[in-house]
Amino acid sequence: MIEEIRDKIKTGQYELSKHAVDQSILRQIAISEIRQAIDSGEIIEDYPADKYGPSCLIFGYTEVQRPLHIHCSYPSRPLIKIITLYEPDTNRWIDFKIRRK
Repeated sequence: MIEEIRDKIKTGQYELSKHAVDQSILRQIAISEIRQAIDSGEIIEDYPADKYGPSCLIFGYTEVQRPLHIHCSYPSRPLIKIITLYEPDTNRWIDFKIRRK
């Protein structure tokens, strides 16, 4: 599934939710960084029964090694919906991949 997401991102078949746009501005995350993180990323959580539709959480690094989490819809949609994005907090994540209990 990650390859399908990457393909859609590379070809511009995606959109950002209003929340994602707000968060990208607040957290100073550029579109290029989103693309880089998805290109190098992996799916770390899967939400097939999410109330807004199937989605997943991707973890990846930008070219300057900034860690990012990107929550997006499955590639089965015509456009990938980027729901939210953020730099993971080390107090909440182990190696940015596993939620702390």
